[in-house]
Amino acid sequence: MAERFRNAAERMEDDQSMSLVDEMMVPCHLMDKTTVNGGILGRQDSYAPGAAFDAAIVKDNTLQARIAEKQGVTELYTITTRKGFRLVFHDVIKRDSDGAIFRVTSNTKDSEAPERSTIKTGSVSAERWELPNDGNGNSAQ
Repeated sequence: MAERFRNAAERMEDDQSMSLVDEMMVPCHLMDKTTVNGGILGRQDSYAPGAAFDAAIVKDNTLQARIAEKQGVTELYTITTRKGFRLVFHDVIKRDSDGAIFRVTSNTKDSEAPERSTIKTGSVSAERWELPNDGNGNSAQ
């Protein structure tokens, strides 16, 4: 009997932890990069929305991060995705709700939950970023 209650309690904890992660996730798009020869302007990168996915994006508010921001370092974030959607170094993503752009500064495979984990997520570090201009002063979105 005690074993049955313990298993039920563990399942409830798992369900609650997943629902908390799920509640934090918002729609995002991976931005596809295209490089074109711009003639006199040289090579230019442009970005267009690609694969849609959900992610929890949390700002790093540690003391070290706040000190770094005061010294001119960009805002730092942790981006958590569902396991199986891997982000890699220098991927660019756009949060749909406000158009915020982030550039990934690590790899998901370095911090994925173990196979036996009940929380099926992976996370990356990222920085707040701006898309490069298209040469006409327009952001390449």
